[in-house]
Amino acid sequence: QVRLVESGGGLVQPGGSLRLSCEGSGTSLKIHTMGWYRQAPGKQRELVAENTIDGTTNYADSAKGRFTISRDSAESTVYLQMNSLKPEDTAVYYCYARLRLYMDPNWGQGTQVTVSS
Repeated sequence: QVRLVESGGGLVQPGGSLRLSCEGSGTSLKIHTMGWYRQAPGKQRELVAENTIDGTTNYADSAKGRFTISRDSAESTVYLQMNSLKPEDTAVYYCYARLRLYMDPNWGQGTQVTVSS
């Protein structure tokens, strides 16, 4: 099990930037996959970006060119740098971690991102 604590959400104007952080704890093993999903009101949760321990990254089309996912050297904290934010990026953003590919993911509590003028 990996415990996840997110931070960095908030209110930002269109075109602005935010950086989300998610710190994982509770394991001495390196976490295989960490990433971010989001859920807007009335919509399904969707993948935003994810990063695996071998450096592979995967982005949703809506995030490509605007968002960057990265991890710290210990591979236990994942960041999401979000630039050129749009109102349609408004959602609760959830961090997740999969310690091993065959294990169920663990989820953070979610952090609200609101893009509005």
